[in-house]
Amino acid sequence: MSPTIAVFLCDDVPELRALLRYGLEEDEQLRVVGEAGNARDAIDAIGSLQPDVVLLDLSMPGMDGLEALPLVRSAAPAASVIVFSGFAADRMREPALALGASRYLEKGEPLAAVRAAVHEVAA
Repeated sequence: MSPTIAVFLCDDVPELRALLRYGLEEDEQLRVVGEAGNARDAIDAIGSLQPDVVLLDLSMPGMDGLEALPLVRSAAPAASVIVFSGFAADRMREPALALGASRYLEKGEPLAAVRAAVHEVAA
């Protein structure tokens, strides 16, 4: 049995977080350990939970994902961060990767691609 990958979700849309939770947990190796609707709450929770992977939206009220990325990396240095955003990858991928993201996925990717990315960055 492979170890479980702990995932944290940060997106301001509750319905999207619910869909992601459901879609990720279809894979027995993935477990959503927490979620937040804004970056400030996420940083606090990530520091406590120390997940393996964080799915982080860029467009959120208050602090945006690019601002939050270095703080997330600092709160959980061993975690991989996947930016999961509605912004086009050709526009935002490089800034996100430069700030410490492991991967950039556009919203609208199939759930199978999201699960695969979680596995890849956790490996």
